[in-house]
Amino acid sequence: MSDIRLPRRRFPLITAVLATASVAVAGCGSSDSSSDAVPGGGDDTAASGLDAVYEDAPVADDELILPESTMAEIKERGVLRVAAALDAPLLSQQDPSSPEDVEGFDIDLAKMLAIYILGEPNIEIVPPASETREALLQNGTVDVVFNTYTITEERAEQINFAGPYFTSGLAVAVAADNEDISSIEDLNGKNVIVGANTPAVTAVPEVAPGAEVTSFATDPQAVQALVQGRGDAYVQDYTLLLAAANANDDIKIAVQPFTEEPYGIGLPPEDPEFKDFVNTWLEEIEDDGSWAEIWEATLGTVVEGDAPTPPEIGSVPGS
Repeated sequence: MSDIRLPRRRFPLITAVLATASVAVAGCGSSDSSSDAVPGGGDDTAASGLDAVYEDAPVADDELILPESTMAEIKERGVLRVAAALDAPLLSQQDPSSPEDVEGFDIDLAKMLAIYILGEPNIEIVPPASETREALLQNGTVDVVFNTYTITEERAEQINFAGPYFTSGLAVAVAADNEDISSIEDLNGKNVIVGANTPAVTAVPEVAPGAEVTSFATDPQAVQALVQGRGDAYVQDYTLLLAAANANDDIKIAVQPFTEEPYGIGLPPEDPEFKDFVNTWLEEIEDDGSWAEIWEATLGTVVEGDAPTPPEIGSVPGS
């Protein structure tokens, strides 16, 4: 797979985020709502600098693949079905010149989970809309969701979450020449762009009740609207905004993360065995350093400093 060739402007870690022992990202998956599956995994790992990580990736012992379990079903099928974005640079980005190749922090973690179950990174990607993620898990269309998926108690009533594996926060991007917005309060009286069904939908009215909110279905659409001046600011996941600003000189980050969003791996409901299995895998890759290596090869390419410490598994309500 080809690397994501973003200009190498590097940004500092945020002090508030370091206090929570993670990097700032937020948002909730603003990917395309297409239901077509995209093959993924395989020979693209070397190009992203992760070939050694994949070669040394842990594989579950046979006794962990319980009979008649979700793990056993995935292993028999030979592919892990993953709900993930195709349009999120650094997180889960499709290579336009090679559509079967998708890379980024989320999708590389998904490939690692596939190796843990199957012995090889065989994944099939189903791009979700934010509002369809629970349904994809409930109806068995996918096995897992890696999609900047904030763990909430409300969502946890519908599905299971493993993790959290990352902690995020909403930030604010504006046009590069905008000098009017430097704080959350400055959003009052402004047209603020948000991603549909993301935490920003409710967060913006809470912190800036005088703002006019306009929703867009996908992150690329929202960024385009900001560049075109169809909104004064865009509130979204810090890492998504970071990637956009890094690739586009027409926008900048004006307000650093002002919320904390713990991201989890979405799992089918009422399947505690699979949840325990995925949490065991997550703990293993955090302990052996491969989680950090994946971070450094993806998000770490545009963020200064070493890889952060992952949040404690099971540390937030709903996890």
